[in-house]
Amino acid sequence: MAGNAEMASLEESFRKFAIYGDTKATGQEMNGKNWAKLCKDCKVTDGKSVTSTDVDIVFSKVKGKTARVINYEEFKKALEELAQKRFKDKSKEEAYEAICQLVAGKEPINVGVTKAKTVGAVERLTDTSKYTGSHKERFDESGKGKGKSGRENIVDTSGYVSAYKNAGTYDAKVKK
Repeated sequence: MAGNAEMASLEESFRKFAIYGDTKATGQEMNGKNWAKLCKDCKVTDGKSVTSTDVDIVFSKVKGKTARVINYEEFKKALEELAQKRFKDKSKEEAYEAICQLVAGKEPINVGVTKAKTVGAVERLTDTSKYTGSHKERFDESGKGKGKSGRENIVDTSGYVSAYKNAGTYDAKVKK
């Protein structure tokens, strides 16, 4: 069978794929979606001898009857099953070694993850220095938003008449 270091990295790959996409996962059990992702990312499926259907069938075969997940021991059995299909020209042990080398040390690949990109109109629309009118009051000179004070007119209720603009100027006018 495979060496100790290779088995440790195989188990590490199992744990990484087991927790992929699930915040509550412990890494002890892997669901069918993550099993299929592991097979695809590690190039176990080749489209000819091993297809995604084969991967699903092997997963169903090794898991318990009512279970929805597989543990590490069932994972190794599933790899043995796929090894015979993937490497038909090799012996059972050599095929298992080869499939372990495909999986060991791999991590889930994030394909199609979008990165934020500002181009053309987006850059112009998000430049706060070009804002006018009431929108301009929502940002300070550096372009950082002022929060609630920038969005609402906070009413001064200190005087007799609320929102009176010339508050405190009556005495100055009367004392002539």
